[in-house]
Amino acid sequence: MILVTGASGNVGSELVRTLITKGRAVRALARSTGEGARLPAGVQSVPGDLNDPPSLRPALDGADGLFLLPGYADMPGILARARQAGVKHVVQLSGMSAGSSDMDNAVTRYMADSERAVRDSGMAWTIIRPAAFMTNAFRWLPQLRAGDVVRLPFATVRAATIDPADIAEVAALTLIAGHHEGRVYPLSGPEALTPSEQVAILGRALGRDLRFEAQPDDEAREQMSKSMPARYVDAFFRFYADGTLDESKILPAVQALTGRPPRSFGQWAVDHASAFE
Repeated sequence: MILVTGASGNVGSELVRTLITKGRAVRALARSTGEGARLPAGVQSVPGDLNDPPSLRPALDGADGLFLLPGYADMPGILARARQAGVKHVVQLSGMSAGSSDMDNAVTRYMADSERAVRDSGMAWTIIRPAAFMTNAFRWLPQLRAGDVVRLPFATVRAATIDPADIAEVAALTLIAGHHEGRVYPLSGPEALTPSEQVAILGRALGRDLRFEAQPDDEAREQMSKSMPARYVDAFFRFYADGTLDESKILPAVQALTGRPPRSFGQWAVDHASAFE
């Protein structure tokens, strides 16, 4: 039995489907009955909250594998509960910045703290560090509904964004196979694109003449501050305005592990075009 946390999220939902396809028993941690109702047939939904480690006992009972999201206040407590329940292997989702030493960056710090907790947990572990998700393009939906102009920050920054389905496939392989323990896998997509290139590719997939506009840093900071704490706004500006994070490298892990190249942003855009209608 594999317990998937974040089962309604970008990676978790793909991982649930992938594991079901591979014939594995899957249990999903759900914070609400609404989340459980959206799961595929055959997936057991069990309530629990990662912010409350004691609440995880029913979900962990009988699980031998765990896919774990990062960044919760008591990661050691979550992992201690998992070990007590008999979990043998944890796949920890992390991020590329966790490999740096910039612990003054709030995002880097919570990723690195999560990795440290799983390394110290006493269970076998695998860490996955993906680049930015292709699904971040869904944040453009309000602008796309209003017109054909997409205004985005960090206009010159290239990123080899990755399809969460590819992250999920790697996570599934590492959970099922027994030779990925103690490994760290940085993951990327197949091409490094600027925001304007992504917008152009999405426009072709939608059959729309989309136009990109660069958003000034001060305007971007003000807008981001409305939806996230200041420490995370500062973290993203350190990554992309100051250039402390390089997500432009094309990495081999998806191809090496799955036997096929990672999906391109163009493929992702075509596959998800209906979500932008």
